[in-house]
Amino acid sequence: MTSKEIRQKYLEFFSSKGGSASGGKSRGHVIIPSASLIPENDSSTLFIGSGMQPLVPYLLGAKHPAGTRLVNSQKSFRAEDIEDVGDSRHHTVFEMLGNWSLGDYFKQEQLSWIFEFLTKEINIDPKRLYVTVFRGNDEIGIPRDAEAVEIWKKLFLSAGIEAKDVDNSWENGLDDGRIFYYGDKNWWSRSGAPAKMPVGEPGGPDSEMFYDLGADLKRHENSPWKDEPCHVNCDCGRFVEIGNNVFMEFIRTEKGFEKLPQKNVDFGGGLERLTMVAQGKDNSFETDMFEHILNKISMLSGGKVYKDNVRAFEVIADHLKAATFIVGDDKGILPSNVGAGYIVRRLLRRAIRYGRMLGITEYPWTKEIAKIVAHDYGDVFPELRKNIDFVIEEFKKEEEKFNKTIEKGLKEFEKFSSFYKDKDWKHLSDFSDVGKKLFDLFQTYGFPLEMSLEELSIKKIYIPIEKMYKEFEEEQKKHQEQSRTASAGTFKGGLADASRETTKLHTAAHLLLAALRKVLGDHVTQKGSNITAERLRFDFSHPEKMTDAQKIEVEKIVNEAIAKDLPVSCEELNLDEAKAKGAMGVFDSKYGEKVKVYKIGEGSDVISYEICGGPHVERTGELGHFKIQKEESSSSGVRRIKAILE
Repeated sequence: MTSKEIRQKYLEFFSSKGGSASGGKSRGHVIIPSASLIPENDSSTLFIGSGMQPLVPYLLGAKHPAGTRLVNSQKSFRAEDIEDVGDSRHHTVFEMLGNWSLGDYFKQEQLSWIFEFLTKEINIDPKRLYVTVFRGNDEIGIPRDAEAVEIWKKLFLSAGIEAKDVDNSWENGLDDGRIFYYGDKNWWSRSGAPAKMPVGEPGGPDSEMFYDLGADLKRHENSPWKDEPCHVNCDCGRFVEIGNNVFMEFIRTEKGFEKLPQKNVDFGGGLERLTMVAQGKDNSFETDMFEHILNKISMLSGGKVYKDNVRAFEVIADHLKAATFIVGDDKGILPSNVGAGYIVRRLLRRAIRYGRMLGITEYPWTKEIAKIVAHDYGDVFPELRKNIDFVIEEFKKEEEKFNKTIEKGLKEFEKFSSFYKDKDWKHLSDFSDVGKKLFDLFQTYGFPLEMSLEELSIKKIYIPIEKMYKEFEEEQKKHQEQSRTASAGTFKGGLADASRETTKLHTAAHLLLAALRKVLGDHVTQKGSNITAERLRFDFSHPEKMTDAQKIEVEKIVNEAIAKDLPVSCEELNLDEAKAKGAMGVFDSKYGEKVKVYKIGEGSDVISYEICGGPHVERTGELGHFKIQKEESSSSGVRRIKAILE
């Protein structure tokens, strides 16, 4: 069974009208699209890391227009897993299969359905399934999840398995158990354990499902944990989590934990891991999800074999797939030295570095992996195919930049490492400004910190890590403060205020975007703006400097629209309605949310149709004469125009 078949089976299973489990209740979920990888109106995280993240308002009680039963496959990214890639099961980008009940069904239906899906639809052997449940927490007044335990026992018994429940397995081992109690590990919230949850955060007990890869693999016996009790949540590698059923029914308040207005179910299961176990593998990189990518890496490296170069192959495959998903997103993030852009740059440069280690000399080569990712995933995530030319161009530029600097960086690193080679890391005085020097290597030569640490590890040179990280982060913060643009003094939509002149320039910005797309192409999207009463600053995606002729043509189009004295109108629509009517904007899965859509023009003469918070003038004739003062680079793949109204 291929990964595509597993994904489709999951969506069809939960959206179907049948259902032999739970008294034949209809499963009847509505399939919703994946949200963008880049969160909207959420500054707490750089990327979407789970399927539930875009759905939090509905878990808290807001009504979702698609109903109370939802299912999808959400593209997700977790930067914290970058260092773990290379162990045969960790990925930075992955698909999270998810189904939700928003105050509809609860534990009985969810556990019955997911057990049926795993054992009947994708034929996972129930004898290899193990589950965990919440053991309760007296401090927050929430008891042991006895209900889930009883449901699981009946489900396992239906498959001919006596399911024993076991506590303290981290001390006593498996003890022939099938159901295991844990504390914080079986409590889910975005903040983690109950004690870490802020007021207003939803959460609840969960029930995780694990697959036994088999004691015959001898992972435990040959690991650093050989003398520790083996249990489903240990790190020996024998058990792999394949899904988590979250019963989200609580919210943290000033008084403690209280019940939400509705009981919710939030299930998440990684497609990569489900595919791995369904295909009888113990390594997710050996599934069809990475087959074409690994084959291409082998070709590019002159025939080197994955099994002989596991870490290098996996880092390249994962990182370039992740970078393709991020840059190829409709809200695409480009490589840079700050924020999410730094993560993209780190992924690309780490992959390029491992490519050098494999002896890949072809240039440019990273684009070849991007093409495969777009081909393999384009049916599910069509934005990858739509944006592939843009991705290829950005990969080429980043590869060229890195290749130009890495040789110089390696020479400087050799000087750095030679200086510290014979020093004792315990003597902090011997490591003056070590973090600052490593940041200078990164900032000046594009030499990422993790690459420096890997090189130091290879050379067996040890440095005081805590001191280094502290200094590095201090230098990075200084740089970010110096590099930050358009973040201070901005108002809704990038406006500094809501004065008359600022409002006029805001409307001009809409005309400017329409003109840029007409002159340069449909790849142009807004990447940021800062508007004051004096001038307009507008960032947009475009790979190269505009010609004088192009700037003149853009000015002409904008001023023609002004001269026509076109009406500016506004209507409130749901996001799905706005999308259906062709409004410009980046959409996620928050269906039902009302947005303002501003239209400039009418009838067959509509110049701009954009989602925007406003404010705007009533007619374009109020604007005056539009003049571009400057066009320059803002960051890699992003240009900036400064303009005024005369």
